Amino acid sequence: MRGLEHIPLLYDAGMSLGDALGLSRWRRALVGDLHGQVLEIGCGTGRTLTYYPDGADPVALDPDPALLARAARRAPHVPLLVAAAEALPFPGGRFDAVVTSLVFCSVDDVPGGLAEIHRVLKDGGRLRMLEHVRATSPFWARLQDGIQPAWTRLSGGCRPNRATEEAVEAAGFRIDPGAHKVRGVLRCFSASKQ
Repeated sequence: MRGLEHIPLLYDAGMSLGDALGLSRWRRALVGDLHGQVLEIGCGTGRTLTYYPDGADPVALDPDPALLARAARRAPHVPLLVAAAEALPFPGGRFDAVVTSLVFCSVDDVPGGLAEIHRVLKDGGRLRMLEHVRATSPFWARLQDGIQPAWTRLSGGCRPNRATEEAVEAAGFRIDPGAHKVRGVLRCFSASKQ
């Protein structure tokens, strides 16, 4: 499904505003202490790729070639692949960490994508996510449900009412309560492979 998220210039403009409002600090916290082999799923135009430390060896993917072209300019040192979360082109147990940043709202098959992440992570590997999720307030959750069909069409796939944390735990991960940052519907957390 194509929409506003698939127009690189518009996507970057929106993300620039988000970064100016504090999202860049969340991105830095998401990946700033990673090391070893790291897979970033749904890298978009590569905004998070610039925050990896020297000890990390990232590879990134996105299903949209136009977004990847912009990511290649932003982070020319990072290998980039056209692929989706539900079909990762890597052998099992390859990565020390897998990162997603504002991605799982748009993944078509959330359990399938999380199963693939579980598969490609090494034992003891970490899943790091920065995602917007379903509101905990009944009023806001109903509002998300109401706008979801139109928003999903306009944005090109984003579903603002996803219960991502619950899906992560159902997929065999344990969210670390000490590495769980919450602000409204935004979540930044680390989860271990169980």
